[in-house]
Amino acid sequence: MKKPILSAAALSALLATQIAVAAPAAGEKPAGTAQVIVLTQVPCQFVESENGTDRGYRSNKQEDCERINAQSGDARVKSAKAVELKPGRYVFRVTNKSVPYELGFWLRGAGLAGRATLPSVSGGGLTQGVTKDYEIVLKPGEYVYSCPLNTTPDYRLIVKN
Repeated sequence: MKKPILSAAALSALLATQIAVAAPAAGEKPAGTAQVIVLTQVPCQFVESENGTDRGYRSNKQEDCERINAQSGDARVKSAKAVELKPGRYVFRVTNKSVPYELGFWLRGAGLAGRATLPSVSGGGLTQGVTKDYEIVLKPGEYVYSCPLNTTPDYRLIVKN
């Protein structure tokens, strides 16, 4: 398993300050390898995407999160900072920390044009306690990521030079 370049705390700091992920110092990783972004799913949300806050939601089924996020999802996304990255190769390491049903991950271009022109990655099989890696080469543009099975909001990710 590859060692994460960014811990949950580091990604939270990144989200809070809206700074781009810097290239690691010389010797930290071989050229051409992916940077690892760590994301943790709890009921109805990604923790790091909401400024490191676990809101303590409870969910036994997808419908619970649909209801919760219909009420508060838009406001939470507006208060969260978009992740800003440089173009390149990334691994999104996603963990289902405490959701008692199977989850997934979906990163795609924002809007219809973005979905048609930007790369995407998705997958499922994230049962409670499981971590999976989703590798992608990001091009400049605006993206969103979410878990349709945990019915999280669409969190923003911006890739620019």
